[in-house]
Amino acid sequence: MILFRTRKFKELETRLGYKFKVEAHLERALTHSSYRGQGKAREDNERLEFLGDRVLGLAVAEMLNETYPNAKEGELARRLNRLVSGETCAKAARQIGLGEFLILSESEAGSGGRSKETILADAVEAILGAIFADSNYEKARAVVRRIWAGLDDGRPKAVADAKSALQEWAQGQGLPLPRYAQVGRTGPDHAPVFVSEVQVSGRPPARGEGASKRAAEQAAAGALLAREGMHDASQR
Repeated sequence: MILFRTRKFKELETRLGYKFKVEAHLERALTHSSYRGQGKAREDNERLEFLGDRVLGLAVAEMLNETYPNAKEGELARRLNRLVSGETCAKAARQIGLGEFLILSESEAGSGGRSKETILADAVEAILGAIFADSNYEKARAVVRRIWAGLDDGRPKAVADAKSALQEWAQGQGLPLPRYAQVGRTGPDHAPVFVSEVQVSGRPPARGEGASKRAAEQAAAGALLAREGMHDASQR
C-alpha cells in the first residue's frame, strides 16, 4: 500500500511541477476531515488550507499586478476575488485531476466527495500551503502561476458574491478591507456548521453560518451588507 501511495504521489507531483521533500506534507494536504472523523490518527488539511489561502491570495495579486499594470484597484480586486473564489479553486483542482488523490472517508467518497467543489477548493489551497511549508513562498508561487494563469480569461468580471460586494463597498467608503474570523463550529466532522464573523472598521461585526468556512464568510458578508442597506450580492 505504501509503495502504491508513493507512486500516486509522484504522479500528482508531476502534474503540480513540484517534488515534495517531505511526503507527509502532501499526504496531510490531501486528507479531508471526514477521514480523521473515522478515528484515523492522521491530521487533516484544514490548517494547511488556511495557510494556502493566504499564499494563493498574494501570488495571484502579484500576478495580476504584473499582467495589468494600468488597471485600477477596483478592477484588480474583482479579478483577484474571481481567481481565488471557491469556484475557480475547484477548477484549478479539476485541471490537475486532484479528486482522484484525495484521502476521504468511505462515506464521503461514496457520496461524490472527490468532485465536490468545496472539498476540491480546500484541498488545492492546502497543497499550496504544504508546498510553502515544504520549501518556500517562491516555489508555491511558481505552482500558482503554472496552474492559475490559464484560468484568467483577461476579462474583468462583475461582482458575483457577497464577499466581493462587501470589499468593494468598504473600498468605496475609504475603509480597510473586511476581516473575517471563524468564531464557532458545531456538528460532526462529516456535516459541520461553521460560524464566521466579519468586521469592517467603524461598523459592528456581523455573523453568518454555513456548511463550509467560505459559505459562512459569504453569509456574514451578506448580513453586514443587508444591515447597511445594501442589496445582497445575489441580487446584483
